[in-house]
Amino acid sequence: MAASARLSGRHLWRWTAVALVIVVAIGVGVYALLHRVRPFVYGSGCAVRTTLGTKPLDLEQAANSATIAAVAFRKNLPERAAVIAYATALQESHLRNLPGGDRDSVGMFQQRPSQGWGSPEKLRDPVQSTSKFFDALVKVKDYLDRDLHDAAQKVQRSADGTAYAQHEPDGKILARAFTGRQGAAVHCWYPPDDRTAPRRPEALREMRRNFGARLQVDSPLAMLRTNENRAVTATKPSADAVRVTSTRTGWAVALWAVTHAQPYGLTEIRHARKRWTADKGHEGWQEDKTAPTDRVLIK
Repeated sequence: MAASARLSGRHLWRWTAVALVIVVAIGVGVYALLHRVRPFVYGSGCAVRTTLGTKPLDLEQAANSATIAAVAFRKNLPERAAVIAYATALQESHLRNLPGGDRDSVGMFQQRPSQGWGSPEKLRDPVQSTSKFFDALVKVKDYLDRDLHDAAQKVQRSADGTAYAQHEPDGKILARAFTGRQGAAVHCWYPPDDRTAPRRPEALREMRRNFGARLQVDSPLAMLRTNENRAVTATKPSADAVRVTSTRTGWAVALWAVTHAQPYGLTEIRHARKRWTADKGHEGWQEDKTAPTDRVLIK
């Protein structure tokens, strides 16, 4: 009986060990599977997180938000102007570039060609429609000291100007983030299947159209020259560096790049000791001690 009991005990321990190995293997397999499908589970979107609050955006809304901040930068406008623009666009289009609207209204600010705002084609361009909004806003006397809904209504002349006021808190959140006052306040993500072919040169040209010619881009393109000082070969640059005069400007540029990463196939943005990558977009900005403060590196 004693020998039989010892034999049964050995069998029990053996089967227990086998079962444990199986459980661990299953666990590892499940973890690996979850790690692989996680980017697909999250879908796509952007998150704005500031000390004033948070706001979820889709990719289009985030890209348009970054454009508003960029045009404000190009025109040297204060943050309050951006707040007014955000509140107006939230009311008019939910920050979307609408192909149509009430009567002949089009675009993000629902401007009407028949009212002298410009051609439908120009008003469907977020850069041009934002520029036209700001041009009209700065003509409003003391617009910075007016109530937001009053300043916005002077520009838009809508049926109910008081409706803009409800969006002021969100406007302040967006302005704090996208104008770069609070760094690393926006991150975006999308599944691998939605990634596009890299078009970094086009992205940089569009960025300069948004921010203006003052934005300087240094490409680390290495040129090899012959003795006659003629370029013969060139390596493909691994990244481009956008020079910035302040960390705040740097974050406005970095967030523009992140919110436009999907259509232009951008994979990595680095600035001010932070890094965002398309592979881990949902995890947000990660620590990167080598990321410079005087440049935004775009890959």
